Amino acid sequence: MRLTSALFAISSAACLARASPQPNKSFFYAGHDLSSLKILEDGGATYKDTAKDNATRQVEDILGDGGMNTVRLRLWVNPTVPYDGPPGYYETYDLDYVTTVAKRFHKKGYKIYLDYHFSDYWADPQKQWQPTAWPTTLSPLASTLRKYVSDTLQHLHQADVDTAIVSLGNEVRNGMLWPLGRVSVDVEPESARIKNFTGMATLYAAARSGVNDAVHAGVPRPLTMIHIDNGWDLTLQQRWFSALTATGKVKTSDWDVFGFSMYPFYGTNATLRNLKNSLNWIADEYGKPIHVVETDWPAICTGAEAPELSEPNLPASVPGQLEWVGKVIDVVKQ
Repeated sequence: MRLTSALFAISSAACLARASPQPNKSFFYAGHDLSSLKILEDGGATYKDTAKDNATRQVEDILGDGGMNTVRLRLWVNPTVPYDGPPGYYETYDLDYVTTVAKRFHKKGYKIYLDYHFSDYWADPQKQWQPTAWPTTLSPLASTLRKYVSDTLQHLHQADVDTAIVSLGNEVRNGMLWPLGRVSVDVEPESARIKNFTGMATLYAAARSGVNDAVHAGVPRPLTMIHIDNGWDLTLQQRWFSALTATGKVKTSDWDVFGFSMYPFYGTNATLRNLKNSLNWIADEYGKPIHVVETDWPAICTGAEAPELSEPNLPASVPGQLEWVGKVIDVVKQ
């Protein structure tokens, strides 16, 4: 079985997959992460359409004419700590900000893909710190998480925005809501690894229950995603998902689609061949749609600190970016 998903361009990255939101009805998600669009526009940025003699147009019109049908938006819980950004920057990506941007695209007919970070700040494999105001013991934290997911989806619905996809966590290879939800696929033996996933599984199940609560309150059901980085690493994916379900707290029916990142400069093993092998195995094993939701290829890659690319035959250039995206699309479609 080969169930593939949609095309996403995330930040300066491209992401892809073709999904089946309903049985026997295929929909190709083609999108971009435009979480920072309003920040850039508030700073004076404008956009020109090279297909229309460089006419200045709204981003949603330019990309829509090019075939984009989905927008990905990150959501932070309470991003008021300044961290290391410019003044005011990290006060964005809260629910009000995301609602404003989502309404703009929803009115244009775009599907909304909501990317929960479950943090006050960026969440990725290097950092998954729980919101500072949330409980620090597992059961109350799970209850808070469940209510948060339900409340945010209901808030968007009341603003006339319904989500097509919700990712319950962002790149959760090492878990989420640290330290209670922190995990490692390297823990041995297997019994210890499964025990290590107990907190993560408890929290994911709570978030999934939050989706169900919102649906029971009248929100149309979105597709629920688990998003892991290093989609090319089959061993990682096998160990991660088997440990999650072996806890007995999460069933394979508790997520609808897979989301993977595929960056070509975090390791020379991040090849297209390895991505194909990994996605094919996952499709056969689980029979679920697969999305590549983050990827990238450099337009310029010079200097002593330039990373070693996993596909050295592709040029670091704009044509190289186009070729890379096309090749990843081909892998996903296969």
